[in-house]
Amino acid sequence: MRDKLSSFDVSCIVNELSEMIGSRMRKAYQPHYEQVVLKLNRKGLPSTDLVIVRGKRLYTSQRDRPMPSKPSQFAMVIRKHLNNARLVDVNQYGFDRIVELVFEKTREKIKIIIELFRDGNILLIDNEGIIIQPLTHAKYSTRSLKKGLEYRPPPESFNPRSMKRKELESLLENSEHDLIRTLAVRANFGSLYGSIACSKSKIDENIVANKLLSEQIDSLEKTIKDMIKELDDKNNVKIWMKNTKSLEKWNSNDDIEEREDMVSQIQDIAPINIPSLNSQLSTKIDSLSSGFDIIYGMHDAAAFIRREEEKLIQSGKDDGEKKAKLVRRSEQQKIAIEKFLQRAAINQELGKSIQENWSHVNDILEQFNQAITKDSWQSVEKKIGEIPWIDKINPSKSTIVIFLPDEEGGPGTTITLEVGKNVHQNAQRYFEEARIQKNKASGAKIALKNTEISKIKEERKVAKNTAAGKLKTSKRSKKFWFEKYRWAVLSNGSLFIGGNDAKGNDTIVKKHLNSTDLYFHADLHGAPSCSLKLNDGLEVVKSINEKIPEGVVSLKITQNLNKEIDDAREFSGEIHQEAAQIAVCWSRAWGSGGAAATAFYARPSQVSKTTESGESLGRGGFVVRGKRNWHKDIALEMAIGIGLINGVPLPVLGTPDTISKIFPRWGKIIPSKGKKENVANKISKATGLSQDDVLSCLPPGGCTLENYGILV
Repeated sequence: MRDKLSSFDVSCIVNELSEMIGSRMRKAYQPHYEQVVLKLNRKGLPSTDLVIVRGKRLYTSQRDRPMPSKPSQFAMVIRKHLNNARLVDVNQYGFDRIVELVFEKTREKIKIIIELFRDGNILLIDNEGIIIQPLTHAKYSTRSLKKGLEYRPPPESFNPRSMKRKELESLLENSEHDLIRTLAVRANFGSLYGSIACSKSKIDENIVANKLLSEQIDSLEKTIKDMIKELDDKNNVKIWMKNTKSLEKWNSNDDIEEREDMVSQIQDIAPINIPSLNSQLSTKIDSLSSGFDIIYGMHDAAAFIRREEEKLIQSGKDDGEKKAKLVRRSEQQKIAIEKFLQRAAINQELGKSIQENWSHVNDILEQFNQAITKDSWQSVEKKIGEIPWIDKINPSKSTIVIFLPDEEGGPGTTITLEVGKNVHQNAQRYFEEARIQKNKASGAKIALKNTEISKIKEERKVAKNTAAGKLKTSKRSKKFWFEKYRWAVLSNGSLFIGGNDAKGNDTIVKKHLNSTDLYFHADLHGAPSCSLKLNDGLEVVKSINEKIPEGVVSLKITQNLNKEIDDAREFSGEIHQEAAQIAVCWSRAWGSGGAAATAFYARPSQVSKTTESGESLGRGGFVVRGKRNWHKDIALEMAIGIGLINGVPLPVLGTPDTISKIFPRWGKIIPSKGKKENVANKISKATGLSQDDVLSCLPPGGCTLENYGILV
């Protein structure tokens, strides 16, 4: 299944996007380096995400997707210039894979240009056509895409919409390639639509383009016009399945999640008919965007999680890079030692050669010194060719290069002498250089030994961390909203949150207790006010990266849980029991020495700050009126697992039954007199999780950990 749009696909998407004209730009996000999401809002309708995957595709989607809490620089620039701007036009440049979104704000028109060829690009263009900001700077032979320059699209390619007979003939005559390649590349059709054109024209794909006969060109011209006409039919988008069974299942089920599970059974999707595929296995779909959303939506919606997981993998790569760096350093040091020893040996031999040829060297030095005393260096340099034993001289350094006699008495090895020094001093100069090189070699050997020790330590460290399944965490600039409070996950994925203190209790009830949620409270004074969320929760997702340690579960934050339920009261009794169990574990019942406790839940409308006449409430206190639903004899035990929430490593709290089913590596927390700081330290060392994060999720008071894989 292709993941890049062709010009035909782009044309169809542009037609579909025209329905978004009049929408307001609300937000821009960059969940991944490869992806930009524009959140558009049409009056009276749910907001729509325009998903742009650089160089590949764009489509609209309304699915839940995690977004970074801090926008990227590019997203901030778009927000600055287009916040609340109105979309007034959507265009395709010719028949190229370039889309132009025109926005209007304060009577100025600002454009977003989306290039979907090569590596792709997204550019913000001002009213004068000047580039405000590109996603990536680029330079090509005919144009540059840089901030402050005028935007110039690439030279327009073949446009079948405005095609004339002569243009088609010229395209074919000037091509020495086969027809399919000519249509796919030079006509910008792409391989699929080039093949469709050949098939419908009944022309062999492999025929050389400039060999087509006139009647074949007639047929091809008619086919291309028919394809454009079919493309302009907005209700002609089809999807092809692999077999009848999968087609029947597709047609009988409108649920997006069910259809997403059938993606592997999809052969192709196109806005025109594909003759090479069985028409009986095809079915019409609402739009090309909806098709791409089903095929790629889940992958693209996980872009932010993928980016965060890539950071974790990169952290692991950093360890690998440290090892690789040590290996490179070791090799460089070995080479350096060899060079130092070679230089030492050469200088030692040259010093010996001077001593062995003492009289020869002495005669040359005496004669040369007499010559320069009588004449200048320049005069001697001119006559150097007449002297057989001197190779060259260097007046600036006062040195000469002479030949030493070989076995036959003729000129042999060359050696540099300082004319101001005698034979002994010149020999000693080489011996001294040999000593210096030997000392360097000795120093390099010590450094090599230290490098080898560091390499062994790093190998052991990486092996230990890998075997232990430890995560590599990093500091975060911003935490998830629920981390301000006590939080846990229930077996249905729902979030259960409670106040950390009196102020937190107030905030839970005022901000996070919706009419469809439930209020929970342990039957003890000072216990936290808790909210069982109906729609907010965590969903288990398939990990994007295979290098995530075993036993670590990827989850994403969602606000669309339990759509089929209208009120948290409709949850099963088991869910209510789980929530009650967590509520009592967060209370002072944990450290009371008892084995069980009691909790209740009530509707949000029963919870109030209003007291009876003459009574008062302190901060964090509430009055609960009406019927309470009780849960008694609740066991005081909790459990903790290792999760990647939107790609961020965090400990996840819940009941033992819930956590043991979701997380392969987990631990049970039970009350004891042991310090919870010690438990947090153990978990942190074994998993790589932040000790502060682990400590914040543990119940108040002492506790003990029962290991079920969390410590490995």
